[in-house]
Amino acid sequence: MPFTDQLRSETSALYTDLYQLTMLQAYWREGMDETAVFDLFVRRLTDRNYLLACGLEQALEYLEHLSFSDEALDYLDEQDQFDPSFLEWLSDFAFTGNVYAVPEGTPVFPDEPIVEVVAPIGEAQLAETFLLNQITFQTLAASKASRVVQAAHQGGTDRLVADFGMRRMHGTDAALKAARAFYIAGVDATSNVAAGKAYGLPITGTMAHSYIEAHDAEMDAFREFSDLYPETILLVDTYDTLDGVRKVIAMAEENGEDFRIRGIRLDSGNLAELAKQSRRLLDDAGLEDVMIFASSGLDEHKIARLLDQGAPIDGFGVGTKMGTSADQPALDSVYKLCGYAGQPRMKLSAQKSNLPGRKQIIRQYEDGTARRDVIVTEDENGHPGAPLLDRVMTDGERTEVGAARPLDAVREHAAARVSELPDRLHTLGHSEESYDVVLSDEMEARLNDTRADLHEAMREELS
Repeated sequence: MPFTDQLRSETSALYTDLYQLTMLQAYWREGMDETAVFDLFVRRLTDRNYLLACGLEQALEYLEHLSFSDEALDYLDEQDQFDPSFLEWLSDFAFTGNVYAVPEGTPVFPDEPIVEVVAPIGEAQLAETFLLNQITFQTLAASKASRVVQAAHQGGTDRLVADFGMRRMHGTDAALKAARAFYIAGVDATSNVAAGKAYGLPITGTMAHSYIEAHDAEMDAFREFSDLYPETILLVDTYDTLDGVRKVIAMAEENGEDFRIRGIRLDSGNLAELAKQSRRLLDDAGLEDVMIFASSGLDEHKIARLLDQGAPIDGFGVGTKMGTSADQPALDSVYKLCGYAGQPRMKLSAQKSNLPGRKQIIRQYEDGTARRDVIVTEDENGHPGAPLLDRVMTDGERTEVGAARPLDAVREHAAARVSELPDRLHTLGHSEESYDVVLSDEMEARLNDTRADLHEAMREELS
């Protein structure tokens, strides 16, 4: 199958868990088709002071085109779990609901709906797996990348950050979607050529040690590669880092005004000390414009330590630890029913409860800084601040607000919204003072009333 970032229409409806389909058949059999409300949110933060919402575009694209092809229906028929009449009903299936969501690139916090789906219950139920898959992963990736970019920009210096993570990421779809999320969070470029094609991202790359090793002499490799790519970044640590730097300096002396090498890359050893020594050698040779680019097991903490040590590094290639979000490889994300047939619904399970009914998030500011979020019921007015949830889909079709946006616009939105957060949330360590997320009086009353009604219904059921 040729490369494409789009789901195949023939199988897109099968990107789900089996129990979504068995529940969908049960709803169909029982005639349950009234409107349901589902919220997608994250229960708690671990080693993060905020999350950066991401993945909405893929979620809306999926819902917009969700249908069961003959190929998909034939496969389901082979499973001997589905009534022929149900499969016939599925042949005309389409998502017809409304979707509310925070814009991609918006910082969010626990219990806040990133996406709210309002649709006939079977349609809303079927959407769960794919929405969780895409939004959870991209939010995870964007949140990690935001920290890496923050570390690299220490002191207000705009240092380059490149995504080098594809080779160790968890499959090609993850590598594609992560590159997209990284760019939204502020990463400048990716080595992933397929992601560059799919999303119009800047692509970048230097060279591997194997290229150097394949030549009889390091200098021969440098000369051949720079002849083909005059403004390249040369990898100087294959044998001896400082000897490699001296060879770059020798090339500058050989080529004079024709020397256009853009930088050197350090990929091993004591990066801070080697960067300092390399900078001195380059500057003494009059090569102040040759940048120093570093890679090798980097994450936000290692980048921050390097810069704290005064390492004169101009850019970072960040791979495995960002690509896999190694310190937090999963989010406690959920998709929970919070309303059906006009009535609020919720779970009572310990530590797994949720807020009932439709809602809105109001972000409140003081002097341009976000100070707290208030989760309110959907019809409340009078709360000062900015509402975060937009209606992005109506009756299964995207609204103007929900239309696909250029990634550069999403990236700019993310940078602006992150800059509004309190300074304490910009630390890499855990903020002792968390960001305030509170319930309005009406939301609190709905929560308490719904909980009380459920307890009463349970008592009646047992009597």
